[in-house]
Amino acid sequence: MTAETTTPPAAPAQASGPLFYRQPLPLQSDKHANWRLRPGSLAFAAETNAIPAVIGEFGMAAQHFPILFTGQDASPIVAVGLARRNLFVTDGKWADDTYAPAYLRRYPFVFVQAEDDNFLLALDADSEQVNQGVSDEGEPLFVDGKATELVDNAMKFCADFTREYEQTRQFSAALKEQDLLVERSIDVTLPSGEKMSVNGFHVVDVEKFAKLPDAIVLAWHRNGWLASIHHHLSSLARFNALVQRQSAQAAAAA
Repeated sequence: MTAETTTPPAAPAQASGPLFYRQPLPLQSDKHANWRLRPGSLAFAAETNAIPAVIGEFGMAAQHFPILFTGQDASPIVAVGLARRNLFVTDGKWADDTYAPAYLRRYPFVFVQAEDDNFLLALDADSEQVNQGVSDEGEPLFVDGKATELVDNAMKFCADFTREYEQTRQFSAALKEQDLLVERSIDVTLPSGEKMSVNGFHVVDVEKFAKLPDAIVLAWHRNGWLASIHHHLSSLARFNALVQRQSAQAAAAA
């Protein structure tokens, strides 16, 4: 019988955060004219137990994972494992019939902030998906000096994600301002007898939430934050599903 303590990693400090990205480079039609993008694999996300989340996806994510808050900025994450392993990635593929977080679907593209505070579309040059012109494998990023539909779609997705990130940052700041977050941990014993503890995360305190002033409740209702909190609270029941998934995979490995 073994014991293992795991802590969900903190979410990135920015929408272009470092998690998974090793060498983000702004795309330029002249420098990257021959670059291509190979079909994607999620093997890069196989060794983490938490993925950053934005509030626009809380409704879908809550059906599959616990949504928790971590770090000084109370950044939301979805818990995808109990140990330091993603229970939803197998052989580089995401689990069927399970929501894939937007942070993963954005990769290897990302917005990086320029000196003038505008955002530039970049991609992780160190990603296995990126073909730096060594062959014709993959879809081109540029044709005749112009961005392809692949790049245009990535630009739109990253723009949407960045807007969601900013709304999420405001949401987390409001939770902290109202002192709604409390630290929690869970202790789990698998059917095999293996014990695990997950700590270092925060959740909304239901009693404090119920005592919010009417003016704040109305304002949060109108901007959708009440729904986000309810999605978060309902998602905590998904810890049981994580335990079952951990047990099933441990049994299969044995």
